[in-house]
Amino acid sequence: MNAETIKNASAVYFSLLKDKVIDENSEHFQTYFDPEVRQTVLLLADESGTYIIESPKRIQLVVQPTGSVFATNFTHMKEKHRQIETKKHFHLISVVIMSFLATIDRNQAAKVRTKREGISYYALERQINDLILNWESILKAKPTFGEEERIDMKDVVTTWKYMEVDTEDYGVKKGNRRTRIGLIAGAMRLLETEGLIVILDRDDIPKVIPKNELFERIEYLYHDYDRYEMFKKMMTTEEDERAENPSN
Repeated sequence: MNAETIKNASAVYFSLLKDKVIDENSEHFQTYFDPEVRQTVLLLADESGTYIIESPKRIQLVVQPTGSVFATNFTHMKEKHRQIETKKHFHLISVVIMSFLATIDRNQAAKVRTKREGISYYALERQINDLILNWESILKAKPTFGEEERIDMKDVVTTWKYMEVDTEDYGVKKGNRRTRIGLIAGAMRLLETEGLIVILDRDDIPKVIPKNELFERIEYLYHDYDRYEMFKKMMTTEEDERAENPSN
């Protein structure tokens, strides 16, 4: 490994650290695919607990779930994102994000539709509310529901049910993170910060447009995790399954 290779690999890797994504228009994109540079970048990523996602038009850098020098625990996340007040809110935000991912990661038609039309915060609120009511119904018949998956279902259900339900006067309440729409707005800001979505009509009736980077991350990374697939299945109600399968 010569000095030029190390220099080029370092430039690529630190660009990824800074921007998270390198697309085909970047000067570093072609540099990365030099075999020696690529091998060095992958080594740097492995040693620092990060992971490279390669797609035809982009390279992404993500943090591995464990063992990364860049990983953050709940306290650090709370300091960075003030809307996460307690672990209850952290768990609910995780449900919101996972519900959104499950919605766009169904089939090709769902991907095309959400890329073209997006999903409004109010549609997400109704979707999550249906999901929470479904979980509440399951809990009544099976009080241990969620324990095997290490999810505090009772806490999630109770916290959501007693959150204030927003009217569509979003402009007045958009800063209130204790409302359901406020919680959704906070969750979507986390994805926006990562460069994975675009938020439109932010001051009117906001909606989310997923970017190609998010679809690529789902395809090349999330689908390899059994826990992601487990959560995605949990986010699907019987009504969702019937809507997706016209033969039912």
